[in-house]
Amino acid sequence: MRIGVIDVGSNTVHLLAVDAYWGAHPIPASKYKVDLRLLDHMDENGRIDDVGRDRLVAFVSECLGVADDYGVESLMGFATSAIRESPNGDEVLAAVQKETGVELQVLPGEDESRLTFLAARRWFGWSAGRLLLVDIGGGSLELASGIDEDPDVALSLPLGAARLTRQYLPGDPPKPGQIKKVRKQVRADIARVMRELNKVGNPDLYVGTSKTIRSLARLTGAAPSGEGIYVRRTLAREDLKELVPRLAGLNAVQRAALPGVSINRASQVLGGALVIEAVMDLVGIEELVVCPWALREGVILQHLDLIPAP
Repeated sequence: MRIGVIDVGSNTVHLLAVDAYWGAHPIPASKYKVDLRLLDHMDENGRIDDVGRDRLVAFVSECLGVADDYGVESLMGFATSAIRESPNGDEVLAAVQKETGVELQVLPGEDESRLTFLAARRWFGWSAGRLLLVDIGGGSLELASGIDEDPDVALSLPLGAARLTRQYLPGDPPKPGQIKKVRKQVRADIARVMRELNKVGNPDLYVGTSKTIRSLARLTGAAPSGEGIYVRRTLAREDLKELVPRLAGLNAVQRAALPGVSINRASQVLGGALVIEAVMDLVGIEELVVCPWALREGVILQHLDLIPAP
């Protein structure tokens, strides 16, 4: 069965088509995406403007045609923090459904964390022991820890790379005082949830997912994406600590010239680095192992689990 998933994130909207069957791992067939950057279409109250709404409607409409071209039999869609936290998110979703017929499901932050954890667990398997997951998107940071497929604790914090950059790091590059203030606030926010992570036990493996973490790993020497998803990639805390001040001294154009950093994410990679550095310091993570599967794969895996065995 070829399944299509529309993922409405804070930065990018994706259509992922996969060949998925009961008892087998999902095999990506094709991808289609647009850098919509919904956070940039929000006013000071967090409301999504008409341009952002109309661009989302247009892209979902395009996805219907692309899905037909790809031979997709079943299409589902979900939205994360940008829609979830916007005061008019329901209105935007209603417009999408009215114009396209596609009903996008809003994932609560905890579910986003749990499904990403499920993807990581399936990727690394039971032999990895207790996992601690770190995932950062444009709007939120997800942390989860557990020994099973459903984590013992699943958290979502409003510490996404795009959100922090937009709200607190407006300079290009930001001023040292701005960076210092963000660093302090991010660490305070993460420290408040440390007890919830610590009380479930010590992890055997620390896992990182998301485009931001993959970019940071690439910047510190990990293999490029062209070498395939099965190459082991890691992000070391020591290397990240050396990278952060380097990123802080570059503007967006200069960052975009670095390996693994796209022009669309160049402005926010510093914000993401500050958050991941804070997590690694506070949790005591010396190395994150990069997982190529994340939320979209978790959604697909959960869907497959509900299909009866043949």
